[in-house]
Amino acid sequence: MIKVASYNIRKGIGADRRRNPDRILDVLREVDADIVALQEADRRFGEREGVLPLHLIEDHSDWKPIIYGMKARSLGWHGNTLLVRKSTRVLDFEAIHLPSLEPRGAVMADLSTDAGILRIVGMHLDLSGLWRRRQAGAILSHLASCLHQHPTVMMGDLNEWTRGAGCLRDFARDFTFADTGPSFHARRPIGRLDRIMVSPELRVMACGVHASATSRKASDHLPIWAKIGRH
Repeated sequence: MIKVASYNIRKGIGADRRRNPDRILDVLREVDADIVALQEADRRFGEREGVLPLHLIEDHSDWKPIIYGMKARSLGWHGNTLLVRKSTRVLDFEAIHLPSLEPRGAVMADLSTDAGILRIVGMHLDLSGLWRRRQAGAILSHLASCLHQHPTVMMGDLNEWTRGAGCLRDFARDFTFADTGPSFHARRPIGRLDRIMVSPELRVMACGVHASATSRKASDHLPIWAKIGRH
């Protein structure tokens, strides 16, 4: 069994409108997941610098980021990145290009875990429903085209408000959603914008939203988590 989590960190800017990467790391330590998909992990303009300094992650956590190398100073690809335990063996990884009006992307990695080899996909989809469905289709097509197939966990900020519609319906053809609960807005969560989903070989054993005093201040989203095992 492994624990995964997804967290839109809003470029490190909290409810007090201050950028505080240490506070984000505090929340991640509270969640204590083996694999974390982050969204909005890079600044939006200029060199798109990562908002969590590498030395902070390396010196004050048990994780390492998968560096996709798309921008020299970025932590991820269009703000998406994956954090994994330092002991985790990364077998392969790549950035997934998505059709979009504004910069959007997804990231993928194959990992050797206690649950066997897992394929992890992190994503942050568009605000437009039409483009979300196109992006969902692109991700599913990319997965289907991979030479090697593995049990897959997909997670991220899907930006879908309508339950069971749009991109959620597209993903649900092949994946089961964890019933994590509302994660947006952090102060008064009503929207299930953040999602975790698993392929048929996997099952969700427990899941939820991490709502602590710190997480309610650290970003406009709350982190979601799931414990996952094999059938």
